[in-house]
Amino acid sequence: MKLGYLIGVGVVALAVVAFLMLHNAHEAPAQLGSPNGYEAFVPQNTINYNGNTDPIGDLILNNGTTIHNTIWNGQYAGTIIQNHNQIGQLNNQFVGQTDPVNHQPYVNLQDVYVVKGQVPVQQVTINGQPYYVIEANNINPANIAGFYTYDKWVPNFEVAINTPGTYAAGLPGNSPVFQWTNTTGTIAYQTMLYQHYIRGFSGGAVLVLPNKTIIPYGTCNPYGSAISFDFPQQGYNPSS
Repeated sequence: MKLGYLIGVGVVALAVVAFLMLHNAHEAPAQLGSPNGYEAFVPQNTINYNGNTDPIGDLILNNGTTIHNTIWNGQYAGTIIQNHNQIGQLNNQFVGQTDPVNHQPYVNLQDVYVVKGQVPVQQVTINGQPYYVIEANNINPANIAGFYTYDKWVPNFEVAINTPGTYAAGLPGNSPVFQWTNTTGTIAYQTMLYQHYIRGFSGGAVLVLPNKTIIPYGTCNPYGSAISFDFPQQGYNPSS
């Protein structure tokens, strides 16, 4: 990754934070991201906010800017916490074991929640520290969808869904991808493994980028009907 890109993203991130700091807490939430893009919330833990237990993590905007200490408040907060805890339990159970198909070690999977369009965010101060609150009740439920993939590839996932020409496809049960002796093959199998343990999870999907790179992933609640990546409409053939 080029130094200029890193500096550029850092400057944008600082500009976003400065904007939120100037945004009065009594005003309507600021709208972050692109009206035509996809933003991603990546939960890491929980926090008590206004008497509620909410998920907290990172907000990745469509341009690559990452806002830390972001709280998801409102609809689906409980669902996100439950999904995240269940994935963490399965990671603890399986990471360290070996994929029986490609004989490679399992990796940590991570849930991520995609919002189509801009995200309403309010800056607040808790115990003297700034936090950034996604006001989820102000988002159309059709524009929110849950996914899971390799934790180290979450930024790649966010880039992919914002790349024109990327599409979603499903892996047939006999797909050669499961036998690939690399991380891609492992994730493909592991997303399907996890679906047997968590109700509402469905693995075996891939994002196919214009350069033919694929990113395996699974879907989970909530299922945003306006987000096409939540409903793969075709199968994936590595030779095509």
